Amino acid sequence: MALIAVMLAAGGGYWIGQRGTGDGGKMVAQAAPGGESAKKERKILYYRNPMGLPDTSPTPKKDPMGMDYVPVFEGGDEADVKPAAPGQVTISTEKVQKLGVRTEPASLRALDRTIRAAGRIEPDERRVYAISPKFEGYVERLHVNATGQPVGKGQPLFEVYSPELVSAQREYAIAARGVDTLKGAGGDAQNSMKQLADASLSRLRNWDISDEQVKALAQSGETKRTLSFRSPVAGIVTEKKALQGMRFMPGEVLYQVADLSAVWVIADVFEQDIGLVKVGAGATVSINAYPDKRFSGRIAYVYPTLKAETRSIPVRIELANPGGLLKPGMFAQVELAASGKGQVVAVPVSAVIDSGTRRIVLVQVGEGRFEPREVKTGARSDSHVEILEGVKDGEAVVVAANFLIDAESNLKAAVGGFGHGAHGGDAPKTDVGNAKPAPATVPAPVTKATSHRAEGTLDAIDAKAGTVSITHGPVATLQWPGMSMDFILANAGLLGSLKPGATVAFSFVERKPGEWVIIKIDGTAASRSSAHSSH
Repeated sequence: MALIAVMLAAGGGYWIGQRGTGDGGKMVAQAAPGGESAKKERKILYYRNPMGLPDTSPTPKKDPMGMDYVPVFEGGDEADVKPAAPGQVTISTEKVQKLGVRTEPASLRALDRTIRAAGRIEPDERRVYAISPKFEGYVERLHVNATGQPVGKGQPLFEVYSPELVSAQREYAIAARGVDTLKGAGGDAQNSMKQLADASLSRLRNWDISDEQVKALAQSGETKRTLSFRSPVAGIVTEKKALQGMRFMPGEVLYQVADLSAVWVIADVFEQDIGLVKVGAGATVSINAYPDKRFSGRIAYVYPTLKAETRSIPVRIELANPGGLLKPGMFAQVELAASGKGQVVAVPVSAVIDSGTRRIVLVQVGEGRFEPREVKTGARSDSHVEILEGVKDGEAVVVAANFLIDAESNLKAAVGGFGHGAHGGDAPKTDVGNAKPAPATVPAPVTKATSHRAEGTLDAIDAKAGTVSITHGPVATLQWPGMSMDFILANAGLLGSLKPGATVAFSFVERKPGEWVIIKIDGTAASRSSAHSSH
């Protein structure tokens, strides 16, 4: 009985165990999808800076502005990027991190600008005086006998002898004595003699004889053989032609004296900048001879003519010259203040991609999504450019790595949608490394890809030169056979932990004829191959 009981218990346990195993199998089978979904949960590789700065963290953290770092997941490039709308460019957050993309919002600002020009120091033309006798004579004696010599106002320059001057003095002396003699005579005789004396006096004064000399002549009544010519202004003798004993003719310039207490700076402003230059605006002048000094002045005049040789227009700046530091002929570096037209929407100059025929700005419309927009630009400052059409105040624009986004995502395909969309068709949809047209009732325009894909073996790495050597297979888009060749790395961080001998899949572009640049590379050749074949 005991043996039979044991056998029944063993058989029942076996039957129950088999039933439980079957049920369990069903349960496991039912739970398998959950296990697979658990396996499909993406693993967080690291956390990146939310502003696109080259900064990562292995743990969650916040940036200095309190924004959470964005997680970067293991898996495909598109795992953390929302699908792009037509005409937009999609770049994974991982790739945004690698490319060093940086954005900045468009903002309202005054585009004050500094115009820089080359100039030269020149004397103030209104302070230059020429000493030229109005009669014929001889230089009897020189008091100032060197160019560059400083002189004071009224200082004697030279003495002259002239027979005409002696005769004029005698005529005046005789006429003056005649007026005194005829004081008791009739009115007609006295008036005639007085007119003769006045005529002689006027003749002397017209010859630039000073009042002091005329007064001495009238008091003494004696004629002098020589007379002194004096400087009309305090300044520097900039020209001296007089030689002791030389004969001079009427109107001949013997001395030139310049007052250098104030000088001019003539700056050559380029044609495209002249519209911003206003009379009365401030100017700052730097001189190579005095690198620690800056001289301030005002724009006094904009000349009405243009120099065809340099395509520049002279601008005159007036400067005080205390101490005589500024010498005529010195080279000057001029900065002219040019104020803008008030608050305008502006973006950094680096945000605008100028193709020559049109200007494009990449606007960030979401995480990893960018929209190329054609813009109309206006005035420029040293760092920003006015946007008349295409971008609104506050929209984030890409200011760094624009050309890398262009190469990585085939920006030309997205930009090509502008003209197509204007005619009622759908713009082409652009994704990483490929440009695929979205469904449309009108055939989408065909665009030529700028990036190419290949697989091969990493042979060598030259970190100093930033190049790698790869033996790759055929490249269908270029009709290349398999070969070994050198490539340039767009970013040194693209290699990651790859070592020579690794099997790689990579994307590359032709930056200029014969220069091939890798914009993406990884060591998962098999997955890349299948992903590529799916296209």
